[in-house]
Amino acid sequence: MTTPTQQPEQPGVLPGAMYTSPIPVRPTHLGHALASEWTKIRSVRSTVWTLCVFVVLVVGIGLLVAWKTSGETYADVPYTIPALFGLMLGQICLITLGVLVVTSEYGTGMIRTTFTAAPQRHRVLAAKFLVFFALAYTVSAVSITVVGLATAAINVIPAGPGENWGTSVVLGSLYVSLLGVLGLAVGSMLRHSAGAITAMLGVVLIPAIMPAFLMISPSLRGLGEMMLEYNAPNSLSALFGNAMYAGAAGGVPQLLVLLGITLMAMAGAFTLLEKRDV
Repeated sequence: MTTPTQQPEQPGVLPGAMYTSPIPVRPTHLGHALASEWTKIRSVRSTVWTLCVFVVLVVGIGLLVAWKTSGETYADVPYTIPALFGLMLGQICLITLGVLVVTSEYGTGMIRTTFTAAPQRHRVLAAKFLVFFALAYTVSAVSITVVGLATAAINVIPAGPGENWGTSVVLGSLYVSLLGVLGLAVGSMLRHSAGAITAMLGVVLIPAIMPAFLMISPSLRGLGEMMLEYNAPNSLSALFGNAMYAGAAGGVPQLLVLLGITLMAMAGAFTLLEKRDV
């Protein structure tokens, strides 16, 4: 009668003992999630193309405006203001990229793999917010700075308030980056690329278009003026010291309003992420 062949015992391991992996097991932390999200965002071609379009719009249009202006134009405004014209269009790129950072994973189903590898969902979403904001802010600040330095090289800038251009770089980059983060939060809540992008375009475009109709009615004039003051194009213009609406106060109140809206949207994204199934 043939007896079953016994498996040879491993030396140094008692029968029935649990296997211990020779690979060290370390507890995961936010740094791992940040590294993962950075790898994903830089390895996707849509990220590269979207940021390239953003840079081309901001720098290209900015240099064209700088070439067509003279030094006296910047006596009272920062000489980074030519970048404003490109940011008016470029902000759409950052909004779209912010949405796609999260909705592309839902569209392909890869979000299941992400949450399987990292069950702490709040950590994954926080890493997406941090990585995207750092990338968007860096690209925006560098683009605006390049336009400002090129404007100063092309034109003879007179001494005056226009030389204080650093504030416009910091606040302008912060505003468009927060718009992108808001798009990411809306994308996380809607989990649909087209729906989230459409919603964000409405957030940017409707307040800029509706005042022209609301100001006709005396009863709606107050609402129209508020939308005119706080819409994205006017807010960006105010941050660059050239508000399109006379009632805008330097752009800082508009920036704080956008910050508050973005924080509320982020809170909603975190709340829904924990309540929903994938």
